[in-house]
Amino acid sequence: MKDMIDFVWWGVLPYIVLTIFIGGHIYRYQRDQFGWSTKSSEFLDKKSIRVGVQLFHWGILIVFGGHFLGLIVPVGLYNSLGISEHLYHTVALVFGIPAGIAAFIGLILLYWRRLTVKRIKATSSKGDWAVLFFLLLVIGSGLSATFANIDANGFDYRTTIAPWLRGLFVFHVQPELMAGVPVWFKVHITAFYGIAVVWPFTRLVHVFSLPLRYMRRNYVVYRSRTRKA
Repeated sequence: MKDMIDFVWWGVLPYIVLTIFIGGHIYRYQRDQFGWSTKSSEFLDKKSIRVGVQLFHWGILIVFGGHFLGLIVPVGLYNSLGISEHLYHTVALVFGIPAGIAAFIGLILLYWRRLTVKRIKATSSKGDWAVLFFLLLVIGSGLSATFANIDANGFDYRTTIAPWLRGLFVFHVQPELMAGVPVWFKVHITAFYGIAVVWPFTRLVHVFSLPLRYMRRNYVVYRSRTRKA
């Protein structure tokens, strides 16, 4: 029974989530291009957003970079470069913990702002609250997994979670790799399932909106109505 649950949770569910993630973005872009934005609330309240936004965005960028280096880059490449598991683990903690804490504090500030500023709260949608909830769950569980694994001889996710994740992209399903993964890592991944499902239907779509057309557009020239003699 446990093997079946593991197969569904780590072998089938990821593809369902990925299908919703990709299909949802395509559907959203085709049906709601005008709603494809950050839905910024800065014009409603500018002062209380500055610190939270900076902490969250810079923290999450560093965390994302760390996830890419740890999950996508094979451990064999690090070994070939002479980077030991101990060195990698130390560097990951030195950069990852402060970045994760910064992102979490920034998110708490943004959550508090949305709860306490009346104009922000009144204009918040269910999608806004869903984004905050899943982001708190993802970042909180990620920090918990990191602190639980702070020991240098702890769990090495590069030999279990990383190959499991890379295998999904080449349709080489290996749910057995997740059998011995500590619970906080499993909660972290499951929380990411949740945010990936709601992502296409919330303001998070702006992550994929790079203003490339802006760089190619013609200049807008403003002329005065009154001509000089």
